[in-house]
Amino acid sequence: MDPVDGKLEADFAAFSEHWRPKIIASLNGQEVKLVKAEGIFPWHRHEDADEMFLVWRGRFRVEFRDRIVDMGPGEYCVVPRGVEHRTAADAVAEVLIFEPGGVLNTGDAATSAFTAPTGVRLK
Repeated sequence: MDPVDGKLEADFAAFSEHWRPKIIASLNGQEVKLVKAEGIFPWHRHEDADEMFLVWRGRFRVEFRDRIVDMGPGEYCVVPRGVEHRTAADAVAEVLIFEPGGVLNTGDAATSAFTAPTGVRLK
């Protein structure tokens, strides 16, 4: 495997679609993904995977049934496996996602326009 390096500014500028994560790196079975978010994502859960959201630009929130975590640049939230959640952004937000390789972005939710193909690499 070749070393991977990059600049988040340029990587986020390389795509415009929303809710379609792009892999920028893989390590130890984990993937680092970039996503642009705007609007409200469907409720779902990942039975076998924790996931972490780190905001790069904008405001982003992770909504749970009993609370909402509202984040700005430099803030993060870890969603434990099996916990139902949805994500949202009132305006475009740029977010890094850290999760095991092959995780379907919509988890156990029905296939929809939000369901992105797995394994799409930006680099």
